[in-house]
Amino acid sequence: MSEPTFPLAALSRLRMAIDGVGVTTLVCGTGCPLRCRLCINAQMLSTAKPMEVTPRQLYDLLRQDDIYFQATGGGPTFGGGEGLLHLDFIEAFRPLAPRWHITAETSLQVPPDWIPRAARCVDAFVVDIKTLDREIYRRYTDGDVDAAAGNLRRLLELCGPGRIRVRAPIIPGFADEASRRETVRQLREMGVTDIDEFTYIDPAERKK
Repeated sequence: MSEPTFPLAALSRLRMAIDGVGVTTLVCGTGCPLRCRLCINAQMLSTAKPMEVTPRQLYDLLRQDDIYFQATGGGPTFGGGEGLLHLDFIEAFRPLAPRWHITAETSLQVPPDWIPRAARCVDAFVVDIKTLDREIYRRYTDGDVDAAAGNLRRLLELCGPGRIRVRAPIIPGFADEASRRETVRQLREMGVTDIDEFTYIDPAERKK
């Protein structure tokens, strides 16, 4: 079997309290199963220009941040794009960096049988659930929220709430405050305790 590679589009170093515990380096990969209307990383949908790296090559790129990772309990955060699309790679990378805290940013739009595997090799998850309203989710992402919600329930069973942060935004033109409140209520019923509530900014507004 060939060694898995990661489609590395960018590294964002020395991030604090943004993508996980301590100081993190965001490892951005390409590819995503969703097509979110206000996606701020739409360039990650294309696989045209990434640099394919092996687990050892990525480890060598990240070693310069080892002192920060160990001093703060941080480590790499796999995102993009959909971080868990590259689960084979993360599984192969994990033994190279047993002392680093690995985080995955994910919509949980992956096959259900991947969830136990992810729970074994990833220390923490930032779950971009967006909304639990089926119609809003479909209109905003072209995806099926029931798949993500089912995977979230399974992840909670395997990991407990302490390893999971769930993002529940207001999405202009899609999910309003009332919708977000209902999503938060349902998340708490599931057992989620760490919920990041914020408001998306339309990328078009950023350019004004």
